[in-house]
Amino acid sequence: MPFSLYLLAVAVFAMGTSEFMLSGLVPDIAADLGVDIAATSLLTSAFAVGMIIGAPLMAALARNRPARSSLLVFVLVFLAAHIAGAMTTSFPVLVATRTIAAFANAGFLAVALTAATALVPAGQRGRALAVLLSGTTLATIAGVPGGALLGAFFGWRITFWAVALVCVPAAIGVLTGIPARPADSGTRGPGLVAELAVLARPRLIAAMLLGALVNAATFGAFTFLAPLVTGPAGLGDLWVPAALVLFGAGSFAGVTAAGRLSDIRPGVVVAVAGPLLCAGWFATAVAADRPAVLLVLVFVQGALSFALGSTLITRVLYEAAAAPAMGGSYATAALNIGAAVGPAVAAAAFATSLGSLGPVVSSGVLVAVALVAAMGCRAALISEPRPPEAVPR
Repeated sequence: MPFSLYLLAVAVFAMGTSEFMLSGLVPDIAADLGVDIAATSLLTSAFAVGMIIGAPLMAALARNRPARSSLLVFVLVFLAAHIAGAMTTSFPVLVATRTIAAFANAGFLAVALTAATALVPAGQRGRALAVLLSGTTLATIAGVPGGALLGAFFGWRITFWAVALVCVPAAIGVLTGIPARPADSGTRGPGLVAELAVLARPRLIAAMLLGALVNAATFGAFTFLAPLVTGPAGLGDLWVPAALVLFGAGSFAGVTAAGRLSDIRPGVVVAVAGPLLCAGWFATAVAADRPAVLLVLVFVQGALSFALGSTLITRVLYEAAAAPAMGGSYATAALNIGAAVGPAVAAAAFATSLGSLGPVVSSGVLVAVALVAAMGCRAALISEPRPPEAVPR
């Protein structure tokens, strides 16, 4: 894999840390800015909405610009938003900075996914995606627990400063590692309307739906992992970051292992990992009162979730091959629709009589729905669409 892919993963690491870090900072933010804890949910909602809307919007704005300049602008805007967030004493301003950061994150990921596929041969999109998503998995292993520790010792603002600091080498990496490509390369791809029309293709819709469902299950369970660890398992608060690290380590293992298979045997990954993941969420609910078994399952579920999820998002990129500039935004939107819907479904399940077991049960149901849907759209998981031909100027 080209070294520039790993430089892009550094930026994805910083952005992934920012996306997930609020789970450990909410009480401190609420106390410092004088708002109740429920109101701080606006920070998460603003980021999720910004990611969903921002992916296609930012990709459309950047589609005729060189990838390097677009990626650099997105990283710098993301950095500036975190500096502003670290300095503000106004909760509405903090919400605004989270929305801006989400737009920059979405734009970066949408362009990065497209740029990554251009850096590798056509049959290695899955491996390229695995490298990029390793930044997200490493964020759950090191970034989020590290941010929580920084926040606990030095206050929530230092975590925002830390994310901004990590953006500096990411920006340097983009500037030095991504080839400078002129916007006019002698060929022209399809117009924006034609690329948006690709969204009407049933196989692309199917791949996006499956990816969103699996991602919803993943982030629903991940968001409510803490009450599962401290509730039925009876473990202390210090075990929460340990469980998060285990989930992240499993995620890294899963996305790495699935990198090659998602290109050549995506149907096999779905057929094997899908039922195991579904059964694993229900097993997690059953074994939640046995700490050792629960912690093993947390690792296994992290691996299966990202193996399956990354494979489905790779299929989105393949099915969107006729939209070379916008395809990355479709994959980003599928990821983040799941990240927005999953915690909401898990919260509703948490409020039922199941309590802290509800989120993992709902995750099992979401994966089951995805598997049933996959049976009706197997072509999207097996066939590789023919890449579009460039239109000479």
